[in-house]
Amino acid sequence: MSRIGKLPIAIPGGVTVNVAANNLVTVKGPKGELTQAIDPDIMVKVEEGFINLERPTEQKRHKALHGLSRSLLFNNVKGVSEGFEIKQELVGVGYKATHKGQLLDLAIGYSHEIMIELPKEITLNTITEKGQNPLIILNGCDKQLIGQVAAKIRSLRKPEPYKGKGIRFQGEVIRRKAGKTAGK
Repeated sequence: MSRIGKLPIAIPGGVTVNVAANNLVTVKGPKGELTQAIDPDIMVKVEEGFINLERPTEQKRHKALHGLSRSLLFNNVKGVSEGFEIKQELVGVGYKATHKGQLLDLAIGYSHEIMIELPKEITLNTITEKGQNPLIILNGCDKQLIGQVAAKIRSLRKPEPYKGKGIRFQGEVIRRKAGKTAGK
């Protein structure tokens, strides 16, 4: 049996879970509402404050879907109750990040500033302190959406291995390379 799939998902207080006939699971909580389509082969049961998922056979496909569906539902329940947060730091001389509402303005070493409009489901915050790298903080209830937006921001200036400049996740370790050595 799938080790991930067989674990029950605890439903915290203030969170409601509804399963429609077509295996469309709706999770509502204090942080928002998320819906997730689950494969029709996987059976979703909500009972006594827990969500249990069962698969019909031991086929490889069903085993994979069992663990995947459980992880997706767990992330939805956690998102609407606690929320998710991703912090990114800008490393480089003159790198800046500012925001106005949902518009992120980045100065990351190009001849022009880059502006990104973020989805309304994400809360954006930027912090610039003297002596510290500027921070971009993304909050929201949809883990997949936050990760996708964070990856898009990071792709604008990936950290390079020689000086370590670029946009990185906070706590991310960049493997550094030695530069050229002086000849003779």
